Amino acid sequence: MPGDAPELPAKDLRTLIPEYAGLARETTLLTPEPGDPGVRESSLGGKLLWPADEPWPYCAQEDHWTYGSDLRNHTEIVPGAVPMVPILQLFARDVPGLEFPEGEDLLQLVWCALIHEQDPGSVMPQLYWRNEAEVVAGGLLSEIPEVSEGEYDEDNMPEPSTLSPTTAEDCPRWLDLPKDMWETWEPRLRSPTGGSMRPPDSNIIGTKVGGRPAWTQPADWPGCENGHRMEHLLTITGDIQLGDCGGVSFFHCRRCPGLPWDWRFDCHRQPRPVESQGRSGRAQRWQRPAGRRTDHGVGTARQPRPQPCSLPCPGKRRSSRTATWNTR
Repeated sequence: MPGDAPELPAKDLRTLIPEYAGLARETTLLTPEPGDPGVRESSLGGKLLWPADEPWPYCAQEDHWTYGSDLRNHTEIVPGAVPMVPILQLFARDVPGLEFPEGEDLLQLVWCALIHEQDPGSVMPQLYWRNEAEVVAGGLLSEIPEVSEGEYDEDNMPEPSTLSPTTAEDCPRWLDLPKDMWETWEPRLRSPTGGSMRPPDSNIIGTKVGGRPAWTQPADWPGCENGHRMEHLLTITGDIQLGDCGGVSFFHCRRCPGLPWDWRFDCHRQPRPVESQGRSGRAQRWQRPAGRRTDHGVGTARQPRPQPCSLPCPGKRRSSRTATWNTR
């Protein structure tokens, strides 16, 4: 009978669960576009406003590695200390929704663009809060070292881009629904056949500040050493290859002195095309999430490069760090 036909699944999570809309937060979408940003502009992968009296950071982990840009190479290249690369620069004037520490109006992010297997996995970042006027008054670093062949992994390098920040409403991924609410919502997420539905949610997967993390794996919120759950600071995803098209989310604790921060690498479930244009202009094979490195030494052949991962994998965990401040 028509009256006995099962109801069709809801089109989205807001329709199925009206309470979901109450979890919305404002986010700032950075919307990178390839360009040539200056040192006093907000940018992704652009030049940074770096103080003259502060050495450029290097990464000296013993086991960071890359295959390099030669697609014929299947041997790990394990360099020594390498310069970190500029990733993100945000001025307070461009992201009014971001709460800066008192006296600071500039946020900078760099990372080692090699692959790191231990501790956090993927990249190795460092975060800085600064005061723009103080940096300018003290002078700028005249030359920022750049990475050479074998000192970076193609997947972890951004293309210099200008930003066009816009605000939007951002809700949690269905993977990140509050636990106490999930227990009451879960029955409403069941399909007519008894399984669980995964209706589209209103979470924005993209490079953004604030809002909700763009999880593609089960949510893995970090906590500070005092047991506070950290707040989402920003996410970079989609605008840098990052292994199997994954992303990195950054978090900080504003309740603790020193503004401790942490990050999570989050790999995507769906593979992307195998060929793309690399920074060198040649066809670049999109490969792996950063797979587990076996004990092959430098110059020892390893198995062919793995293809993009289409399976869930655990988030990378690490202990929290304290933010680096401009102390002048």
